[in-house]
Amino acid sequence: MTASSLGSRILLAPMEGLLDHTLRDMLTRVGGVDLCVSEFIRVTNTVLPRRAFIRVAPELLNKSCTPAGVPVRVQLLGSDPICLADNAAALAELGPAGIDLNFGCPAKTVNQHRGGAVLLDEPELVGLIVAAVRRAVPAHIPVSAKMRLGFNDDRRAEDCAQAIEAAGASDLVVHARTKAHGYRPPAYWDRIADLRQHVRLPMVANGEIWTLSDALRCREVTGCERLMIGRGMVADPGLALAIAHHDSVQTGTSIGEPVTWAHIVVLMRLFWQGISQRVAPRHRAGRLKQWLNYLRRVHPQAHEAFDQLRLMHDPAAIAQWLDAQNLPESSEKIGKTEICA
Repeated sequence: MTASSLGSRILLAPMEGLLDHTLRDMLTRVGGVDLCVSEFIRVTNTVLPRRAFIRVAPELLNKSCTPAGVPVRVQLLGSDPICLADNAAALAELGPAGIDLNFGCPAKTVNQHRGGAVLLDEPELVGLIVAAVRRAVPAHIPVSAKMRLGFNDDRRAEDCAQAIEAAGASDLVVHARTKAHGYRPPAYWDRIADLRQHVRLPMVANGEIWTLSDALRCREVTGCERLMIGRGMVADPGLALAIAHHDSVQTGTSIGEPVTWAHIVVLMRLFWQGISQRVAPRHRAGRLKQWLNYLRRVHPQAHEAFDQLRLMHDPAAIAQWLDAQNLPESSEKIGKTEICA
């Protein structure tokens, strides 16, 4: 049997330009996340140097785990089976928790260069890519895939899922929309249920999971116990913990506590420290506001914070604003990795 993440129930999604290793660190400190997938690393016509993999997934220097101890799979994107296999072999030498293959990115530029969701019109090529990478990687390293339902339509979704299974993938994440759907609601969870009738491959449901209620309905409709969450976790850092708490109650146990705004302010301070170490000063404010914009969906206090910071661009002024937020002492524990590991 190939290596898999069968024990992982909540996966943190890759989100290019948003959910990088700094935000992965913050969200996994909260608890509830079992596995992360990095943003994609674009593979074209050469074997990338070691630093290219580590730049996107510095967790590779920490046994492929976030500081809180959550494993991170590294995602590759491309269309050349041989080149992808060669890069996967190079990546495998760094000891990743797994290698994921991107067949879901809807970005126009990526698709124009034969990457991401555009490959879903070519199930045969999808299968060749997965098979080539699986052969190139030691058996103990999982090779998974993430796909949408299709490019312009979902007529070949079953073909793609079957090709991925036949090629030896350990598991499959399905974002329940086509490229044409973009990120517009709804997500077509019923189509994931359809796919499960055609493959026995362990499957993970993804798309439009913003609340605990959404997660429970998604499980019911798809039949998937395992979920991948992206924007919902960015907007509500406590979502995975709420799902884990619900599941634990069903078994007569109880874990975690509600994540409050005070906890999130602690995370924002840590996030700011992280991006200040590697992001150019002129871009730091934008990164924090980007996250705050998502947080406004769930936390009323984020509206006030966003308004206060809207016209603020000076890093020193933002750092001063963060330091001025008075918090109860108990909230500080969420920033201590040993509490969340």
